[in-house]
Amino acid sequence: MTNKKRILITGATGGIGSAIAGELASNPDYELVLHFNSSQERAQQLQEKFASMGCPASTLGFNVGDREAAKKALEKDIEENGAYWGVIHSAGIKKDAAFPALENEDWDNVINTDLNSFYNVIHPCVMPMIRLRNGGRIVVISSVSGVTGNRGQVNYSAAKAGLIGAGKALAVELASRKITVNCVAPGLIDTDMIDMDPRAIEHAMKLIPMQRMGKPEEVAGLVSYLLSESAAYVTRQVISVNGGMI
Repeated sequence: MTNKKRILITGATGGIGSAIAGELASNPDYELVLHFNSSQERAQQLQEKFASMGCPASTLGFNVGDREAAKKALEKDIEENGAYWGVIHSAGIKKDAAFPALENEDWDNVINTDLNSFYNVIHPCVMPMIRLRNGGRIVVISSVSGVTGNRGQVNYSAAKAGLIGAGKALAVELASRKITVNCVAPGLIDTDMIDMDPRAIEHAMKLIPMQRMGKPEEVAGLVSYLLSESAAYVTRQVISVNGGMI
């Protein structure tokens, strides 16, 4: 067992997830658990990088959309290494199309990976976190799509809006335990997940007063704050990082 605060980051190999991990790796109080699905090599590279910085880190592989696999992997890690003091739920996918053109699997896969994963990941972690009797932090990465709804993203918007509802309700349940639950809703962030027609990007830029995409590090900075002691009284919030889009 470790005296450091263990922080699980799902989707740690993605653009936003890896930026969050990089930000948290500089905090000497944290031990990171880097979740991956298929990108094991990338997770191991991050682990080695953080180790060279003096940050203990481990990798944990499972599909967040597979309830039994997630439960098994998380319970085993918690049993062997200790409960997570913090969970950053960043894993997700998107499959965009106009609603009439959405296939059944486009809906099901996005809802399962982006929304059902909230239960699959966080449910096995909550009671061990409570038993730490040391407060805790849960940060859920939603999206501006879940706040306003986006054209061509009915499935993604539904999932990300669901995360907000789930996070707010869980915040109420865990407040007496001094565990905060907040949602971060990024806007257009420059990551590999941005796969848009140039005309769509041009249209999106017109909706952003700052006239640029955000950087993953700008999302990571907010997440780092939400994990800090200074944020102990911040819970049940949805905080957007979107350049003034909404």
